[in-house]
Amino acid sequence: MIAVVVFVIAYVLIATEWTHKLLAALGGAALLLALGVTDSEHAFYSHDTGIDWDVIFLLLGMMIIVGVLRRTGIFEYIAIWAAKRAKGSPLRVMILLTLITAVASAFLDNVTTVLLIAPVTLLVCDRLGINPVPFLIAEVFASNIGGAATLIGDPPNIIIASRSGLTFNDFLIHMTPLVVIELVVFTLVLPRLFRGSFTVEADKVENVLRLNEREAIQDTRLLIKCGVVLLAVFTGFVGHAVFHVAPSVVALLGAGVLVLTSGVSTKDYMSSVEWQTLLFFAGLFIMVGALVKTGVIGDLARQVGNATDGRPLLAVMLILVVSAVLSGIVDNIPYVATMSPVVLELTKSVTDPSHAHALWWALAAGADFGGNATAVGASANVVVIGIALRAGHPISFWEFTRKGVVITAITIVVAAPYLWLRYFVLA
Repeated sequence: MIAVVVFVIAYVLIATEWTHKLLAALGGAALLLALGVTDSEHAFYSHDTGIDWDVIFLLLGMMIIVGVLRRTGIFEYIAIWAAKRAKGSPLRVMILLTLITAVASAFLDNVTTVLLIAPVTLLVCDRLGINPVPFLIAEVFASNIGGAATLIGDPPNIIIASRSGLTFNDFLIHMTPLVVIELVVFTLVLPRLFRGSFTVEADKVENVLRLNEREAIQDTRLLIKCGVVLLAVFTGFVGHAVFHVAPSVVALLGAGVLVLTSGVSTKDYMSSVEWQTLLFFAGLFIMVGALVKTGVIGDLARQVGNATDGRPLLAVMLILVVSAVLSGIVDNIPYVATMSPVVLELTKSVTDPSHAHALWWALAAGADFGGNATAVGASANVVVIGIALRAGHPISFWEFTRKGVVITAITIVVAAPYLWLRYFVLA
């Protein structure tokens, strides 16, 4: 009861933002440790009931790599290149920037991607003399959709992979095809979703066409080093099952090599490390671990299993829809951290491996796509809204939500038949 009460209070504080989410997570974890509900052995050393250090260090390594990569100017180059290739057409600019955001989010993580793409979007929209808000919102949607494609693209995927034992290749094989389909549908929906946002004056178009993307590259030698290291890191991600090296170790090795060879100051690359996010994860893992340790998660899994009457397809669809709804109401990171042990228990009662996998993919799709529903559904949403506010282009909760609910509904409607066909009809 203590574990449940502390977790629910912390969850409400995180969802309502009555206090900073880091304070809620660490405060809840500290309270559980102080009351003896869990202890240091379970909190710090147990894979099942404690902090998942693989997740923490994978994020840390990638944050450092991106911190070095940021110094090259490659992201600004790509955005300006896309705007020029679009010939200044606002609709084509939006499509290109969203596709770039989606692809980059699959390999860098969506929060990092929007942090780098959003300021450039503001620059391009300023030159075109158009409202950047629809473009920023569209990029957030694309980042949450694209981030679902890989293990490292969205933090919920990292948690799912850690709990399920699924590999980087598993996400590529199972989630990437779904994401490609979703992006095609998303691109077709954009003109109607943001109707009236694509009017631009001819002289403004000329301003964009005069931008020189080559001037954005600040350090060519560093860019080459980053390219080599990133290629090696992604090779390690793809082949980690063959090399027997965990993705977290691969990311840390890549970060170490870049730090040693780049010459970038400690202040420059460490400023990209989101310590609050890492500590938030740590507190969250401890609270969820206490629920596992006390048997709450096992009981919840049995209740879900009874509700679906042992029917895997019903369980998959229920997880997909519920995950989408709840991830829109609260941040999808704490939701997945809570739900993944439940899904793990459910998979133990499923005999068909393809059906068991479908439960995990339903959780990933529902949480990742559901994060688009509201302004607080995913970390990337909060980041972009903050950037827009500082730039003098505030995005209201309801302005975001009106569009987000539509995109979430469309992506879930597309995901449902994909899961049914691939894992129940064609398996």
